[in-house]
Amino acid sequence: MSSLPFIPAAIATLVFLYNLLHFLIRPAKPLPPGPKPWPLVGNLPHLGPIPHHSIAKLAREYGPLMHLKLGFIDVVVAASASMAAQFLKVHDANFSSRPPNSGAKHVAYNYHDLVFAPYGSRWRMLRKITSVHLFSGKAMDDVREIRQEEVKIMIRALAMAGREPVRIGQLLNLCATNALGRVMIGRRVFGDDSGKEDAKAEEFKSMVVELMVLAGVFNIGDFVPALAWLDLQGVEAKMKKLHKRFDAFLSAIVEEHKVAGSGERHHDLLTTLVSLMDSTADEEGGKLTDTEIKALLLNMFTAGTDTTSSTVEWALAELIRHPHILSRVRDELDAVVGRDRLVTELDLPGLTYLQAVIKENFRLHPSTPLSLPRIASESCEINGCHIPKGATLLVNVWAIARDPDVWSEPLVFRPERFLPGGDKAGVDVKGSDYELIPFGAGRRICAGMSLGIRMVHLLTATLVHAFDWELAGGQAAENLDMDEAYGLTLQRAAPLLVHPRPRLSPHVYNA
Repeated sequence: MSSLPFIPAAIATLVFLYNLLHFLIRPAKPLPPGPKPWPLVGNLPHLGPIPHHSIAKLAREYGPLMHLKLGFIDVVVAASASMAAQFLKVHDANFSSRPPNSGAKHVAYNYHDLVFAPYGSRWRMLRKITSVHLFSGKAMDDVREIRQEEVKIMIRALAMAGREPVRIGQLLNLCATNALGRVMIGRRVFGDDSGKEDAKAEEFKSMVVELMVLAGVFNIGDFVPALAWLDLQGVEAKMKKLHKRFDAFLSAIVEEHKVAGSGERHHDLLTTLVSLMDSTADEEGGKLTDTEIKALLLNMFTAGTDTTSSTVEWALAELIRHPHILSRVRDELDAVVGRDRLVTELDLPGLTYLQAVIKENFRLHPSTPLSLPRIASESCEINGCHIPKGATLLVNVWAIARDPDVWSEPLVFRPERFLPGGDKAGVDVKGSDYELIPFGAGRRICAGMSLGIRMVHLLTATLVHAFDWELAGGQAAENLDMDEAYGLTLQRAAPLLVHPRPRLSPHVYNA
C-alpha cells in the first residue's frame, strides 16, 4: 500500500521519457495529420461511444490518412478507398500481423487462433486447414443440404410464432449456430428440431455479444501498458471470466465428440482437425494442438454466427423500411422460385436484384465497421507520410462505404446502384474493390467470407419469400429505430421485433 503515492510520479516519468525519446528519434518525414493528443491517454477521449462514427468525423477534418495517439501507441487510420488500397494491397505484406491486445490474450487462447495469430507458418497452417476443409467451394457444396435444413427448421418455428412478436436476430443466430455446428462438430448445438429458442441458445448468444462488445472496447491497458495491471475499465477481468465460460463450452464439445468418435466415425471439421493433429507434425507450421483446435472452434462459433445473424437482421430492417424495394425482391423470388417451395442455394445466382440488395446492405451495415487492427512490421512511407514500425492500422470500412466522393447519395439505401447500368455495377464485396470491403482485403481478409456471403443471401431470400412482415406494437416502418450499438461487430441498438405472416403454400411450412 505504501507504494501507491509513487504511482502518479512513476507514470509522469514514463510519459516524460517516452516524449523525450520520441523527440530525439523523430523521422525526417512527418506523421500523418491528426488531432492533438491529450497527456498520457492521447486521443482515446476523441473516440466516443461509437468509434467508427467519431473517427469518420475526425477524418473529414484531418484527411483520409490520419494519425492518432492512443495512449503510447501510434495508430494510423485509412478512411478512403485509395488509402485502404495503399495499406491492404501495396503494403499488405508489412501489415499482415495483429498488434498485441487483451482480447487475443485472455479470450482467444493467447493468440493461438486464426483471427489473431501472428502472420507466419502457424497462421498459414490454420488458414490452409479452414480454406480446404471448411470454406472451399467443394466443402461448402458438400454440406449445402445441412444449411438448407436448418433454414427450414427456422421457417417452421416462425410459422408457428402465433401472436407473440419474434426477436428475429435471436432465431437467425440460432439457425446460423446450428448450421455451423452440424458442419463443424457433427450435431446441432442448441435446441430440438422445433427451432425454438432455449436457455442454452440465449446464453450462447449473450456470450457472443459480450465477446464482441468487449473486443470492441478501446482498452486503456492495451494503449498505456504501464496502467494495464490496474484494469481501469474492468475489461480484462470480464474477458478472463468470459473465456472460462467459452472454454467450458468448447471443452465439453471436444470431449463429447471424442467419446462418440470412439464408436461411430463422424464426417465433420472436428473429426478432421483431430485426425490432422498427427499428420501436420512434419509440416512447416508444426503439429496442430488441442488449444489451437479449441481456438479455431471459438473463431467459427463467434465470427461465423453473430456476423451473419446481425447482417441479415439489418437487411430485413432495411427492407421493411423500404416497402417498394421489398416488393421488388419478392416479385423476383416469386418469379424464380414460385410459391410452392422454399428458396435453395441453387436459386441464388438467378436472383439479380436480391444480390444488389445484399451488396447495399453490406455497404451501409458492414458487420465489422472498423477492420480488425493490423500492425506495421517495419516503418514505411505512404502518401509522403512516415508510418512508424509498430503502428496499429485501422481501416474505417464503415466510413469508406459512405464516402460522398465515391458514392452518390451515400446515406440512401439504393440497391439499383449495383444493377447492370448502375454507377457501381461492377463493384464486388470480395476484397478487390476497396470502396466496398466488408470482409476486409489482402492476406488477412475474412477466412469465412464465402460462407458468410452464402448464408446472408440464403437467409435474407428465405425470410422475404416465405413471410410478410409487420413490426411489433403496430410501429410504422418509417419510424423503425436504425441506431447502432457498437462492438467489434455492428449490432442494432434496438433488436428487431416482428410478426411473421406466412405467404407461401401451407405445405411448404410443414415439409
